[in-house]
Amino acid sequence: MSSDLDTDSTDNPVTPTRQGIGSLELGLKILDTIAQSAHPLSLKELSQRLQLSPSRLYKYLVSLMRTDYIVQDRSNCYSLAHASLTLGVAALRRIDPIQLTFQAVEKLNTSKDVTTSVTIWNGHAPLVIKWLDASQPVAVNVRLGIELSPFFSVSGRIFLANLPRQRMLEIVEAFYQSPPALPRHNGTPIQKEAFYRHLEEVRERNYCCFYGDYLPDINVMGSAIHDINGNVSSVVSIMGLAGDIDVRPGGPYHRALLSCTRQVTDQICGQR
Repeated sequence: MSSDLDTDSTDNPVTPTRQGIGSLELGLKILDTIAQSAHPLSLKELSQRLQLSPSRLYKYLVSLMRTDYIVQDRSNCYSLAHASLTLGVAALRRIDPIQLTFQAVEKLNTSKDVTTSVTIWNGHAPLVIKWLDASQPVAVNVRLGIELSPFFSVSGRIFLANLPRQRMLEIVEAFYQSPPALPRHNGTPIQKEAFYRHLEEVRERNYCCFYGDYLPDINVMGSAIHDINGNVSSVVSIMGLAGDIDVRPGGPYHRALLSCTRQVTDQICGQR
């Protein structure tokens, strides 16, 4: 005969909660609060932010100072110390930016069912290192391992916009001496001075899009993933038929793309 207790445990299984060390979690929360602050924090400021009494908080601060995770300056404010730096550098060394990017674009490709690609800069042009088709593939002559134009692709323009200025000028000036065709944006050919302004806008917005500029009825948009030094690590692009993909700023695909690149940038840079 089954008891009520047996029935309850079968019909309403309870997932056991893993036990941890509450004091350790609180200490890490204090350390995290100091790390996220733009300036050293006083005992009073920490107490207010963490909603802890100064007397209780101070004991944790003493332990963190003893282990060299934080330091107290002359104004009695607290900031990160050598052990925190060592921990952060070790974590950054273990980050694989390309693997993080691949994981993110796979989710983007699945959630939005949109053709997605990843490119890196090979020294003079974007190189496609990841290509994921949508359930309805787009008929374009671009695949894994292909080198794209710096001028006639969204990823190329994003890389150009973020290159060191002297290198960017060299590439653009050489191109415009004898262009095979003028770059286009919003269906309009772009002369050199207008192209420079276009690149400035791309850099500021971290976003470039084509509205059927090179392939009829196909929209393309891209956004950059940055490393901890602010350089472009890779560019994520999505494309689809104009009737299916709206690349205007503020639209669902635009928001999804920027969310993807921001998320990976934050992961690479150790942000939350």
